[in-house]
Amino acid sequence: MMARNYIADYQQALAQERSTRQEVVPLTDVYVASHSLRYGEPLTRKDLRRVRWPKNAVPEGAFTDLETLVPDQPDRARVVLRAMEKDEAILASKVTAPGEDAGITSQLARGMRAFAIRVDVASGVSGFLRPGDRVDVYWTGNPGRTSEGARGDITRLIESSIQLIAVDQTASDDVSGATIARTVTVSVRPEQVAALAQAQSSGKLSLALVGASDDTVTTAIEVDQRALLGLQQEEAPAPAPQKQPEVCTIRTRRGSEVVEIPIPCTN
Repeated sequence: MMARNYIADYQQALAQERSTRQEVVPLTDVYVASHSLRYGEPLTRKDLRRVRWPKNAVPEGAFTDLETLVPDQPDRARVVLRAMEKDEAILASKVTAPGEDAGITSQLARGMRAFAIRVDVASGVSGFLRPGDRVDVYWTGNPGRTSEGARGDITRLIESSIQLIAVDQTASDDVSGATIARTVTVSVRPEQVAALAQAQSSGKLSLALVGASDDTVTTAIEVDQRALLGLQQEEAPAPAPQKQPEVCTIRTRRGSEVVEIPIPCTN
């Protein structure tokens, strides 16, 4: 009985160990932050820690090779673009390419340009703008219509859902509170740069913050003073009828025919 119980316990433990071995997930090496990292810090090997990560759950852009992440050449060091906490995986989107700095140029996609817009407390959404946010740009001004169709100042949506890449001289999105900015820098195409420059020189620009998950397409929007107050457009007065010249005639009979002869009007 003792031998049988011992063998049964051994077989049960062996089966359990084999089943556990079959359920082990394949692992790979992934590099994470060994401590908190902030925007603009150069990335060195002492800032990294290697951990074992499930192969089927490796985040996109994670680094599995140390030489790729931190080259031996000092002039090819990477720089942190986004704040990272301890044990957070280092992703390609959170650091620069080897040898690049964390300036504005590293955040511009191909074919895009950086353009600065002057803002204040009212036009800058009370200071709640951060790099990475998307905004709609509205222009307020007088388009210079003639007096017959003048409607005063109008407000029109000129650009929709453009991305902010810097607020004042800060390009990091690690902002904990509201900051009253004087300028914001946006990433736009060259033709949009021309439109924004013309709008900024001819009127006032205001920004409207777009929600993080908002993917709606905004149509053309324009509001003038009369539409704001709910007034109908005044119709032009009808032209006064022109007075027809008065004609006086007399009738005379010539045989069987009656003829009308014009004469000067005496009344």
